[in-house]
Amino acid sequence: MADKNISKRQLTDFFGSLLKKIQVRDDVAQYLIEGIIQASLRGVDSHGIRLFPHYLNGFEGGRLNKKPDYKFTSNALSTGKLDGDHAPGHAAGMEGMLKAIERAKESGIGAVVVYNSSHFGAAAYYALKAAEHDMIGLSFTHATAHVLPYGGMRPFLGNNPICLAAPCEGEGPFCLDMATTVATFNKVQQFREQGQKIPLGWGVDKDGRQTEDPNRLVSLFPIGNYKGFGLSMMVEILCAMLTGAPYGQNVSQMFGTPMNQQRKLGHFFVALRIDAFEEITVFKNRLKEMMDKLRQEPSLDPQKPVMAAGDPEKRCYAERVIKGIPVPASLLSHLNQLAANYHLPELTSLD
Repeated sequence: MADKNISKRQLTDFFGSLLKKIQVRDDVAQYLIEGIIQASLRGVDSHGIRLFPHYLNGFEGGRLNKKPDYKFTSNALSTGKLDGDHAPGHAAGMEGMLKAIERAKESGIGAVVVYNSSHFGAAAYYALKAAEHDMIGLSFTHATAHVLPYGGMRPFLGNNPICLAAPCEGEGPFCLDMATTVATFNKVQQFREQGQKIPLGWGVDKDGRQTEDPNRLVSLFPIGNYKGFGLSMMVEILCAMLTGAPYGQNVSQMFGTPMNQQRKLGHFFVALRIDAFEEITVFKNRLKEMMDKLRQEPSLDPQKPVMAAGDPEKRCYAERVIKGIPVPASLLSHLNQLAANYHLPELTSLD
């Protein structure tokens, strides 16, 4: 069955009403909803609204704290550590980035680590928040071990994402949000749910053979072989070594482990005040100029122009904010069953 387009407003109200029913604190619910809807609007469906039932199970099972008691400590003007108290990663992560932004306003740069957190969705959510304040934002997290070390036989690190966002004149921020693997494991999960094959070259099965079957894949290939794995290790140092969080194969599984098991993930956020280096309008205009010149470069295929990082997401956002977010029939059925269970109105299509 074809996807149905559901408006941002309807999804926001639906998720908000449901989380209120189970007594999730308003700020926690707000950040979780903002994060997943922003991801879906930008076309990052693997980290978007499809994960809402998973997070709901986390609240109901005890993995996720509905009313976290955050604790922030700081040993220097520009740095700090936030205990996320097992909140959803979207909530603990945004609290961490806001603390980094506060510190950057005072000292020019803010760097904050978060620990005792959980899956934080798309890394762009946090970096883009810094860009809203005319800052460069960076966000990182570690994840379940799914990445094959170069020359190795089994996964050791997660597909730890790297994200940088910077404000730009006349359009949305530049935003590079990339995993250190050819594809993310949540993308593999999405293919599983849709009953589709994955492309060869994404990863291997338990015997080390490349596979198109998403149910057999256990290890993802890093981008650039040893270089991608090195980037994963860099992020692991920032997110596990600086936070005291589990690392490597000790990081718990997002799926397949009991929902009363807390994940204790670590994140790393940086906010950099641009005007501590360059006048903000000069920076934003020059970034716009550079991006436009890049887009004007000759392309091999006239139907596929050269793009800057984040351009596909910008185009998708502009379309979906008007036409709605495409929701697969199976997910829509699941959400409407939740509506019935919690005595809420069903979601209705814009089509």
